[in-house]
Amino acid sequence: MKKLLILTILGFGLSLPSSLIAQTQGPNFAKMDVSPMDIALYRNDNNEPVARVIYSRPQRRDREVFGKLVPYGEVWRTGANEATEITFYKDVMIANAKVKAGTYTLYSIPNEKEWTIILNKKTLTWGAYEYSDELDLVRINVPVRQMQNPIDALSMAFEKEGNNTANLLIGWDKYYVKVPIEVAK
Repeated sequence: MKKLLILTILGFGLSLPSSLIAQTQGPNFAKMDVSPMDIALYRNDNNEPVARVIYSRPQRRDREVFGKLVPYGEVWRTGANEATEITFYKDVMIANAKVKAGTYTLYSIPNEKEWTIILNKKTLTWGAYEYSDELDLVRINVPVRQMQNPIDALSMAFEKEGNNTANLLIGWDKYYVKVPIEVAK
């Protein structure tokens, strides 16, 4: 009798449609990335988008960031995972360089006192492995600034200065830099 009951239950379980079994197990979503993706957006006074940065946010987790985790003097993807991308919806000026509306990869070369900020024409890359300085559109140096309160995750934000000017702030741990952006005339 026991064997018959077990065989009946087993037979019933095997006859269930696979779609019903899949529904009870649920979809297989990936776990939260340890460096989640984020977006920073700059809009002018007319609420029109001017610039957007898409980047992944690595975490400090009690590590020494600059000079160790992110080596000084080496090209860095300015984030984690895929290289950071910046899109301009209007032509802009970065320092004295005119940049046409479009999407570019944002790399940087951190050093103790200043960073080199790089806009590169090659997009859709992972890390800085495919970086080539031959595709650089803009290179500027910006001073490193110290924050009063360290932050655990790499963060980017736009600091609006006027209707047509803003700074892209890139900060992590105890340091940040400002990248000046102005809508081209």
